[in-house]
Amino acid sequence: MLAQYATPLTFIALGAVFAYSFYAVLIAGQLSLGQAGFASLAAFTAASLAPSGDDVGDVPALLTAVVIGMAVGATAAVVLGLPTMHLRGVFLAIATLGFAEAVRVVLLNLEWTGGAQGLAVPRVLTVGMAWTALAVVAYWFWRMGPSRYGRALEAIREDELAARSMGIDVGRHRLAAFVTSGAVAGLYGVLFAYYVRLIAPSDFDFAAAVDGLVTAVLGGSTMFLGPVLGSGFQTMVPEIQRAVGVEAGWIRPFLAGLLLLVVILFLPGGLTSLIPRRTRVPAAGDGDPDGDAAPGLAARRHPAPGETVVSLAGLSKEYGGVHAVRGVDLEVRGGEVVGLIGPNGAGKTTLVNMVSGLVPPSSGTATVLGTAVGRTPVHRVAAAGVSRTFQHSKLFNRLSALENVLVGAHLVSRPTFLRRLLWLPSSRRDERAALEHATRCLHRVGLGHLAGTRASALSYGDQRRLEIARALAAEPSLLVLDEPAAGMNHVEAGQLSELIRSLARDGLTILFIEHNVGMVLETCTRVVVLDFGQVIASGTPAQIAADPAVIEAYLGTADPDDGEPARGSVADGTLADPTGGGGDGGATGAVTNARPSVAGTLDPPDTTPRNAT
Repeated sequence: MLAQYATPLTFIALGAVFAYSFYAVLIAGQLSLGQAGFASLAAFTAASLAPSGDDVGDVPALLTAVVIGMAVGATAAVVLGLPTMHLRGVFLAIATLGFAEAVRVVLLNLEWTGGAQGLAVPRVLTVGMAWTALAVVAYWFWRMGPSRYGRALEAIREDELAARSMGIDVGRHRLAAFVTSGAVAGLYGVLFAYYVRLIAPSDFDFAAAVDGLVTAVLGGSTMFLGPVLGSGFQTMVPEIQRAVGVEAGWIRPFLAGLLLLVVILFLPGGLTSLIPRRTRVPAAGDGDPDGDAAPGLAARRHPAPGETVVSLAGLSKEYGGVHAVRGVDLEVRGGEVVGLIGPNGAGKTTLVNMVSGLVPPSSGTATVLGTAVGRTPVHRVAAAGVSRTFQHSKLFNRLSALENVLVGAHLVSRPTFLRRLLWLPSSRRDERAALEHATRCLHRVGLGHLAGTRASALSYGDQRRLEIARALAAEPSLLVLDEPAAGMNHVEAGQLSELIRSLARDGLTILFIEHNVGMVLETCTRVVVLDFGQVIASGTPAQIAADPAVIEAYLGTADPDDGEPARGSVADGTLADPTGGGGDGGATGAVTNARPSVAGTLDPPDTTPRNAT
């Protein structure tokens, strides 16, 4: 019975192995079409160099060819990957496609490959061997998924900038995924050669690359079973077609194209997105927010109170002729909670982007936790102890809340992938420690009950809290928060204020931007005010609330006509908070001015009907 279906079963296995070479880079957000080139190099090289089955036996000859082919594929991936890893999207696809076509043309014109006639190879591969190879490849990706390395690749796919800020070396991880892709493509090339008996460069052309990509995309890159599902569909369509007596050869590509369109429109995660994604959530009590840190995590020493954490000297940033930040001098010391306020466009986000290493300064110097930022890669700044949230939420939307926080713990958790392959007990201990740590962070921001919820399904306020939990998971010494109270009501903002103060008591240094002035004055030990990219004031909350320059530039005056600053203070409630933190509204029927840098109210709009002619 099995012999009757040996050929389609073998091609399902071979197609799945080839699709895994695309899956290896798709999970890291890369679009590569060079796998056909890797496979062809591996097939021809292994077939030429491997010993004959008559000399050493068929199985040893095949195993030797597999080793040669995977080594050739991985080496070719390194050679191609080093100069192209800075490319993204369609540009990477074009570069890798050019490589594959160049390899095909070269092999077509070499004498030892047989040229267009091809190269004869003995058939050694059986259906059992093919599925054994597929099982080994699938096992690799299955064990990789829940590991620290696997989570890092998924984070890169979802949002590369956020992944960098979590301390993930994006370039190194992308290259590792590319090398894995090359090795798996090399495996496919050898297995294909030792099954079809005659290989030609045309077997590894553009159409073959597209077939492999379509198979991987149809199956999906969110679960390791995707390539198997995709290959099963691609292979069985013509078999079913023949079984029912339909001879039209266009049906298979038509159905494949139709299904690909449906997947892209309605199932971006592929067929495997129909399978519920399971998230392992620790039992109640495992993530006690008041518990001690889990043993198995890297410890970080926070700067002592008063020790310099951030030192900025003459820091400036220009975009063409626009001066976003001008000559900022600022020191932040251990244990401080420093608020950064100012009108929209004052340069606040640009300043914290330079502090966290995302944006290089145009001039000046910045030292953060002993690291000179500017030319230092973002992941190394994060490794020094800097963690942050973003003005606009940058969560990994297809991952659960718990998985998002686990990515945040990348720097303090230990690598487990290789140990997971061997089922070593230490890998389970370290994974459990990371899970408990992530759960504690979720509980600390009040999201423990939503650990298994996909990030994209959370409310906006919960997404802001999840970003804070993810940043806390890195055990940072400097926590940078960009408008963390956005989307929160006054009760939630009050709870966030208490959380920030408790973090400072735990030894963290916090720098945060916020437009809720009342919250800033209540929470911070020091406030810095920016206007047009320059520091116009720095001091305690009480000093800032009463500073005439701050009132004029940001807080506003009671009467814009008399030019006199208002008497009182936002901090003690005798001056209204213009950003909505409290106080009465404007006069009845008036429209409150939306610009926080301007006080007073606007006249109601003129609604008198007018003749269009």
